[in-house]
Amino acid sequence: MTRAENKLNENDLDISVNLGGLILKNPVTVASGTFGYGMEYEDFVDISEIGGVIVKGTTLEPRSGNPIPRIVETPAGMLNAIGLENPGIDVFLRDFLPYLKEKGVTVIANIAGNTIEEYARIAAKIENSEGIAAIELNISCPNVKKGGLQFGTNPDTVKEVVEAVKRETSLPVIPKLSPNVTDIVEIAKAAKAGGADALSMINTLMGMAIDIKNKKPVLANIFGGLSGPAIKPVALRMIYQVYKEVTLPILGGGGILDYKDALEFIMAGATAVSIGTGNFVNPCLALEIVEGIKKYMVQENIKSISELVGAAVIK
Repeated sequence: MTRAENKLNENDLDISVNLGGLILKNPVTVASGTFGYGMEYEDFVDISEIGGVIVKGTTLEPRSGNPIPRIVETPAGMLNAIGLENPGIDVFLRDFLPYLKEKGVTVIANIAGNTIEEYARIAAKIENSEGIAAIELNISCPNVKKGGLQFGTNPDTVKEVVEAVKRETSLPVIPKLSPNVTDIVEIAKAAKAGGADALSMINTLMGMAIDIKNKKPVLANIFGGLSGPAIKPVALRMIYQVYKEVTLPILGGGGILDYKDALEFIMAGATAVSIGTGNFVNPCLALEIVEGIKKYMVQENIKSISELVGAAVIK
C-alpha cells in the first residue's frame, strides 16, 4: 500500500488531550480575560466546540479594576491593565456558570487573590459547585502580606499557593506562570512541588507605552501586560525549557494567531494551547485553529495529536 493510499481522514484522528486530569475534546482553549464568560462570543462561534473556555479572572470579592485608559495597541501586540475587573466568585457561580453548563462548555475557572487565604477560599467555593472542570491560578498578583511582590515571582510562594488550593479542591490545579522572572524552570519546579497538575504558560510580559504629545504614560496604571505576537518567541522558549526539565503537561500560549503558531507551541512541548489576543482579531479563531490542526495531521499522516507534543525538542 502506498503512502497516498494509507492517508487518514479527519474521522480517524484523535485530537483529545489529557491536561493533568483535565480531558479536552481538542487541544485548543481560549485564554482568561480574552473571551469573557463565553456568551460574548456566542453569535460568532459554537463555544461548546472549543476544547476549553478559561473564563474571566475571578476574585473573592467584586473588583472595579484600574482606571482608564487601560488598553493600548502596540506593535505586534497590546498592553492591558484591566486590574481584574469582575463581579466576584459568588456572582460568577450564580449568574454565569449555569449558562456555560447549559451550553456544554468545558469550563476552566481562573482565580486570583491578594493572599494565599483568598485563593484557598475561592477554590473551596468552586469545589462545592458543579460545572467547573479545572482551576487555573493567576499567580501574577500582588501578595499584600509580602509587600506587593507577585506570587508568581517567588518559588516558595508559588509552592505555598498551589498547596493551599490543592487542599481545598479535587479538581486539576493549573498555575499560570509569569514570564517576569529570572528562571522560569525554577518556578515551574516549585509549582510541581506544590502539587500542580499542569502548567499554564505564559502570562503577559510587563511593558508600557508613552504618549509623546502629552509626555506621559498612555496607561493610567503606567505599566500593563504585553500580549500578542510580540511575545510568541519568549513563550516558545520558556515552554521548551520547562518541557525538558519538568514532567507536567503544559497549556501553552502567547501570540497564537493561526494553526501554524499553535503547532509550534505543541512541538515545543505544550499538550494544549490557549488563544488570547487573537480572539480580539478574529472571534472564530479557536475553531479555525482546530480545523487547521486536523488538516495538518491528515496531510502528515499523524493519527494522534500526542505524537506532536515535544516533537521539536532536542533531547
